Amino acid sequence: MMPLEQPVPSEWLSAIERLMQVVDTLRGPDGCPWDQKQTIKSLAPHLVEECHEMADAVARKNTADTCEELGDLLMGVLMVARVASEDQSFTPADVADGITKKLIRRHPHVYGDVEVHGDDGQVLKNWEAIKKEEKAEKGVDESTLSGVPRSLPALLRAYRVGQKASNAGFDWPDLRGPEAKVEEEWGEFKEAVEAGDQKAAEEELGDLLFAVVNMARKIKIEPELALRGTVERFSSRFQHMEQHLGKPLADATLEEMDALWDEAKEIEQNGS
Repeated sequence: MMPLEQPVPSEWLSAIERLMQVVDTLRGPDGCPWDQKQTIKSLAPHLVEECHEMADAVARKNTADTCEELGDLLMGVLMVARVASEDQSFTPADVADGITKKLIRRHPHVYGDVEVHGDDGQVLKNWEAIKKEEKAEKGVDESTLSGVPRSLPALLRAYRVGQKASNAGFDWPDLRGPEAKVEEEWGEFKEAVEAGDQKAAEEELGDLLFAVVNMARKIKIEPELALRGTVERFSSRFQHMEQHLGKPLADATLEEMDALWDEAKEIEQNGS
């Protein structure tokens, strides 16, 4: 039995309709010259950029910026669909209808008779199994890992690959496995560096990073967000150091820089 669908607030529908009207106007004969000449191919990089900007706003925990960047992303999606509708490839309705059917098909525990008892791990395994069946029906690559785009940033791609392999049953039973793997890869990386073998060091560093990503996945930490946070903290402390040294970095001692670095860390911890 299908669940009773929740009503969509009328103001949501009105806002999306208004946005679609604006997109149509921009693309229309009296619209914007830049928007008029865009193609799906030319718009694709902008969508990727907007995704990164949205992720950055989320990482900064800036709600207003997140809302704004989501708007840019939504506009980009509607613009691509609008362009496609002009040669009858597909329409915004096709996009919405396609994802709606996919969501219903991939949530048999909500729209069907499959029980998961609140287990999100089982939900993900079911999701991957259904995706594999869909690909088999389409006659495309049936590999468990085929759904991970090669164009993803390497850190995020490593995380997604690890997730998919885990959902297929290829994973350690507990945290001890990835912990031991990190220690093993760290040892091999050090050996390669000490031997002066640059090629081997590069490969072992990649193995080490992949092992760390898998350990993060095992304890449900998004490595992309974790690293973003570290980079932001580093940048903030470095800028504090630059602003308070009173002289060029090249003229400062390590002791002077360390003192200001520790000062910046203390300011962060105290929230001042």
